[in-house]
Amino acid sequence: METVLYLTHTESDGSLGKPALEALSAALQLAQDLDGAPPLTIGLIGGEVQAAADTLAGCGAGRFLGVAGAELAVSRYSSDAAAVAALVEAAQPTLVVAAATSRFSRALPGVCQRVGGRIDTQVTGLQVVDTEPRIERWYYRQRMAATLTRSHRPWFLLLAGGAFPAWEGEAGTAEVEAVPVELPETRTRVVGTQSASADAHTIRPEADLLFVAGAGWTKKQVDGQPHVTEAEQCIREFVDAAQASLGSSKSLVDQGGEGQQVLSFMSHLHQVGQTGTTPRHRKGLATCCHGEEPHVVGWRFITERRAINLDAGCGWGQGKADVLYVADAFDVMTKVNELLGES
Repeated sequence: METVLYLTHTESDGSLGKPALEALSAALQLAQDLDGAPPLTIGLIGGEVQAAADTLAGCGAGRFLGVAGAELAVSRYSSDAAAVAALVEAAQPTLVVAAATSRFSRALPGVCQRVGGRIDTQVTGLQVVDTEPRIERWYYRQRMAATLTRSHRPWFLLLAGGAFPAWEGEAGTAEVEAVPVELPETRTRVVGTQSASADAHTIRPEADLLFVAGAGWTKKQVDGQPHVTEAEQCIREFVDAAQASLGSSKSLVDQGGEGQQVLSFMSHLHQVGQTGTTPRHRKGLATCCHGEEPHVVGWRFITERRAINLDAGCGWGQGKADVLYVADAFDVMTKVNELLGES
């Protein structure tokens, strides 16, 4: 009989992030689909875990396990691995489900090795066929999807963000069993964090809209001259007003290495596509991009795709975009910014 352990860690304020709630939704469905499986067990680590456990009290889990302490308020491989290993030892699960956060992506492979298990990362689908759990995972930059299963146990599953709906339920009071663990001596000390203000961020994973700029923004315009400064102002004004996430085609961010003028706030971290990221925003708007396959592969999980391009025969017009606006992106986005300013 399969038993499922759902693992999560608290955020800096003691709450649970959206990826954690998405993984919980998937773990609950998996436990439900496994005929005869006992209720889900939840394992939490963090500085304080009671508040997070209370948030999940209405999910129907049969057991709450927790490892808490000041050492676990921040992410360290040594302490995280020891805490998670203790939770696995206490629960004795056959299946371990967790979100593929940077913290767990770093710690869980080591835990898996310690307990003699197997692990699969970036899982995008879970199903049960004849009481056998199976996972879906994408390969070759989301060009191929594979369905996998394993007979070895315990089997650790790290779930990709945005692939499952976030759990929503009533809070309550959860009875958390404290799991003892001897944490190793740490050689690092976290004295604080530094980050840009929220308004300075242009990469926003939680945004409804992904706005992608292509190399056409920096090319010569209808008057025969490039207008990079105006392009920067137009794009940044829209991204800030719409609170959209900013992406880029590979050709645009590569221009810096070729000695050409580039958008000052654009970097390879913004790159979307075969050699970039594969975001999961609800809507996407591509501007001055050609919509070729290496770029479009990064849009595979965008629900609604729209594009602006002067070329009606570009890749976006070949069935890759739901709507293609054959127009000048400068003119369109300037007008959009005017409308946003009036609203």
